Amino acid sequence: MALRLGDEAPNFQAETTEGSIDFHQWLGDQWGVLFSHPADYTPVCTTELGAVSKIKEEFSKRNAKIIAISVDPLTDHQGWVKDINETQQTTMNFPIIADPGRLVATLYDMIHPNADDKMTVRSVFVIGPDKKIKLTLTYPASTGRNFQEILRVMDSLQLTAKYQVATPANWQHGEDCIIVPAVLNEEIPRLFPKGHREIKPYLRYTPQPNK
Repeated sequence: MALRLGDEAPNFQAETTEGSIDFHQWLGDQWGVLFSHPADYTPVCTTELGAVSKIKEEFSKRNAKIIAISVDPLTDHQGWVKDINETQQTTMNFPIIADPGRLVATLYDMIHPNADDKMTVRSVFVIGPDKKIKLTLTYPASTGRNFQEILRVMDSLQLTAKYQVATPANWQHGEDCIIVPAVLNEEIPRLFPKGHREIKPYLRYTPQPNK
């Protein structure tokens, strides 16, 4: 059964390129990004893992851990890491889960028979400190993932978890936010002392509260 937003991220134990983990313990009280790859030594995924290793610090700034998964065994991962480092001019700095038994892939509904009944689809799960799933994305094999977009979404998720705001289309960190409809006009001065502007009664903007 497919996981939905708000579901608890299934826990599991697994071997990774950085040792054995219990997933929930490994996450601790941090955010997490789990993203899957159909197989080792695939070209698009090689570029993705290299790209993420170069911006790991951006995830760390957001109190987030990143971890990848492929259904290939650990020995294959170790060889693939060498290729990633060589071809992407980087050093891998986060773990890749080995899932040859497809336990994790099954828990997270990563194997879609309509696409391929043997390999995982290219999914992304953003998981909150409460271990609940906050975002899911699934990409086709031909399209590399945009990890700047995932960072943008994390900025929005973390902001909207603390304040009664939503973020508009194409929002970037530092831009104005939308006050959620549940907030009454008379509550705005207390909740949003930076002020607000009303376009429609249901469309009210305020400067980003934590900026």
